[in-house]
This record gives sequence, C-alpha cells and structure tokens, in this order.
Amino acid sequence: MATATTKPNPALTPRPFANRIVPVNSAPPEFDAARDLPKGFLEFLAPLHATLTLRQRALIARRDFALAEAHAGKVPDYLPPSVATTNPWRVELPAWCADQRNQMTGPADDADLVVKMLNSGAPGVMLDLEDSTANAWEHNSRGIKNILEALAARLTYFDRKRNKTIGINPSSTVIFTRPRGLHIHQAGIFPGELIPASLFDVAMVTYQVDFSALKHPLCIYIPKSESADEALWWRDLFQMIPRLKGLPTDAIKCMALVESHPLAFQMEEFAWNLREHILGLNLGRWDYMASLIHFNLENPEWVLPDRNTIPHNVAFFQNLRNLIPEICHKHGMLAIGGMTALYPSREDAELNARALKVLAEDKKNEANSLMDGAWTGHPDQNEIAVSQFPAPNQLQARPANANIRPDLHPLPTGVGKRTLAGTRAAVRTVIRYRNGVLEGKGASLLDGYMEDLATDRIYRLMIAQRMKHSDKVKILDDSGATVLHTPELIGNLFDEELDRLLRETAKDGDPQRTATLREARRISEEMIRREEFDPV
Repeated sequence: MATATTKPNPALTPRPFANRIVPVNSAPPEFDAARDLPKGFLEFLAPLHATLTLRQRALIARRDFALAEAHAGKVPDYLPPSVATTNPWRVELPAWCADQRNQMTGPADDADLVVKMLNSGAPGVMLDLEDSTANAWEHNSRGIKNILEALAARLTYFDRKRNKTIGINPSSTVIFTRPRGLHIHQAGIFPGELIPASLFDVAMVTYQVDFSALKHPLCIYIPKSESADEALWWRDLFQMIPRLKGLPTDAIKCMALVESHPLAFQMEEFAWNLREHILGLNLGRWDYMASLIHFNLENPEWVLPDRNTIPHNVAFFQNLRNLIPEICHKHGMLAIGGMTALYPSREDAELNARALKVLAEDKKNEANSLMDGAWTGHPDQNEIAVSQFPAPNQLQARPANANIRPDLHPLPTGVGKRTLAGTRAAVRTVIRYRNGVLEGKGASLLDGYMEDLATDRIYRLMIAQRMKHSDKVKILDDSGATVLHTPELIGNLFDEELDRLLRETAKDGDPQRTATLREARRISEEMIRREEFDPV
C-alpha cells in the first residue's frame, strides 16, 4: 500500500510492527539527518526519543487491545470515579484565547491558504500537518516551514489576480499547530530507528520557533488520542521541551480533539492529565464517526446509512456534543464543535447558498448545545460561523441536571437511507480521494464536500461493514430491491467507477493521471479488503 506522495514511494509503505501494520513516513534516500536538519536538532531530539518512543509503542499496543475487546463484545465504557471526575479542579483560561468562536483549519503545506486563513478574521487558525496534509516527507517539511514562518508573521504568497505579494495582517488570531498522530512513525532521523511522528513534528517546531517573539504560549492541537493515559505522553512532551530550552513550564498550551470512541468515555480524565496545558476539547466528528464504526464493526446493528443522509444532530453525535461542553465548562475549558464538510463556492451560486445555509444551521445547533465555537475550512464561512455563537464563549453556561454519563453509542435506527447508490458514491469518493493523496493532496474538494482522511476513512469503513453484514442488513437499489454486498459486487463497483473516472479524465490525455487513478483504485479496495482502517 502506498501512502501520500506524488508518486508511489516504497519508503512510505506501512511496515510490520509487533502484530500490526503501521504507517511509516521516511526521509528520502539522499537525506542526511546530521547535515539536513537544523544544527543541534538531533541533540535536542535524542532525550525526547529516549524517554517517549517506547511509551508510544506501548500506547499503540493498548489501542489494539481495546479494539479487539470491542470486536469481542466488550465495547468502551466510562471509567470508575476518580480525582479527575470528583474533585473541583479548574483550568485558568487565558484572555488571549477566551474567544474561539471559529477556528479555521487547513493544510499547513499550502502557503496561500495559510495566509488567507490568518487574514480571514477567524479567532483561531489551526495549521494542519495531519489529516488534510499528505503524509509525505516533502509536504510535512513544507508544512513545518510554513508554520514557523506564520508564527513569525513572515509567511507570504503571490496573488496572481492582484499581481502582488500578500502577507499576514496583524491580528489577535491564535495559531495552533496540529502534528501527526501517535499512530504514525517517522523513519530516517536516527539510523535504523523509528520515532513517533508526533514527537518529530512538535520537536521540529519547538526547536526552531522564537518563543520570545510569540504573543502567547505556543499552541498544539492534539489529534487521534484514544485514552486518558495518552494525555500523560503529551504532558511529558510539553514539559520536557521547556526544560530543554530553559523556558517556563507553561510555554506550551494545547487543545485536544475527541475523535475516537474510547476517548469519549475518558474526556475528563484526559483533560485532568493535561490540566497544566489544556485550553479545551474539540469534537472531531468525522474521525469520531469512523472510530464509532470501527469499534462496532462486528455488530450488524451498526451498519450506518449513506453518509450524507445522516443528520448533523443524530443521537450518537448529539449526545457527545451535549456532554463535551458540560465537562469543559465544569473545569473552565472551551468546548469546540466540528467541521462542516459542505463547502461554499464562488462559482456556483446555488451550491454556495446551500452550503452557507447548512453551515448556519450546523453552527447554531452547536451553539445551542453550549459549544463555545466550531471549525470551518473556508474564509467565506468565518462571519456566519462566528455569528451563530451569542458571546465570545459560554463558559458560565451549564444545563440544570445534566446527564454526565449519557449513552454514547445509541443505535442509528430510523436514520437516513442505506442504498446501493450510497455505496457507489463511497467507492467513487475513496478512489478520487486516494488519487488526490497520490498527487500530494491531503484534502480534496469532491462534489461540494471537502473530503480529507477522516471522511475517506468513514467511506472505507462503511463499505467494509456493508460487505461484512450483507446477509443481515438491507441495502436497496433504485427499484427498492435488496442488493447483497458481496466482495464481487464491491469489486465490480470499483471497476465501474474507475472506468467512469478514466472516461471523465480521458480528454486531458495525461497518461500519468490515468496510471495514478488506477493505482488509487487498487490501493483503496486493498485497504478495505485487508481491513486497514487506521487513519493513513
């Protein structure tokens, strides 16, 4: 299986590790860490690697165990009462991040977009090295460079329409960096060794950034956590770095995404473990949906409807959406809502109107759930998103008699439609998304929706669960007849959608594009058949 690069690259092929396949990003063959990394960086990185790498591997093994337990029938549940859930502890939220009504997010390797996001007026901007950036050395390196330039307010791009260079306007926007998750490994730094990609990304930024020039502590967005214990790994990273650099212990702050099903039951304990650093929690709902499917993959009652027929307030989202603000506000933290995938368009007035209407409804629902803000991905969405929230934050708002242990896996009954057309759309999307990855794009605008690794993962899992439970769940064609989702049917759908895509691109006459589409189709189906559902 190839991962993100302009051409399939053996260095990025997942490798066996213990009893699983792990995604590995490797530096190119000609790379010399001692020569090509910043002077002194390896000496800075070495004690972090010595302390944290083996712990990362143990945490990954625990993830595997939790997933295996769920597939055997023991699904995630709340932990027993502890100091984290019974003591009256609070976070001191700094004034500089008290207003995060909209956090705009996008790939860090796209300098044009980074500058546009920072000039959008959004209270927060997250520069992403993870799901929306292709996991290839060149893109990761460019992303880190852009982050450092953005933090120093030096990043620019050339606007061809205006024939001028555009820089970053002065503002109070809070810049967050999202590193790659703990499940990804980085090779090529220390000879013959793998290190956590999370460690490499954070270390590269913190080693090079001028902390004295920052307006506030450096802010990290923690992705893909699956347990409260993982917060201790991040805590120790955030505390070791200031010691190594002679900085105050609070030089790094963070927010954390809740985008795995097990973590939803351990949010309070997770935040407690990071209480000296954490500013808030975010509902990463598309990855959360993927995780929910993954942990319930063996249960036919969890075969989800077509993705775009699932309402934004479906119970398995809404129960969690209501719980996050209660936990966050109890402890003085911000609660941030998720991304709206339907994208506005400056060329299609009808699509633009629909996208902005959906955006307003989605963010109003989050505001009514007492969230303090949400995510968007396009500068045109900022004003509408911000206006849905009644005040800079809702930290004082807590419902009476809040349910502190709601059902976080209510069955998706009576919701949406399960159709052959939905399966076909999923097949088409995963081919096109993987094609974008092979061309170096971590996120692609497809049929009006901004699809990144999270939504690709949802579609792969939806296809897999429909195959696994084909004899138990009805998937209907246009005439209302049940269609068994056999491996042969899925293979035929992949063939048909590939042929359709090849016909649509034939006019370009680009043989490389044809080859890349064929490779994208092969990789996507193989990932589904091998049940490779980690976010890679």
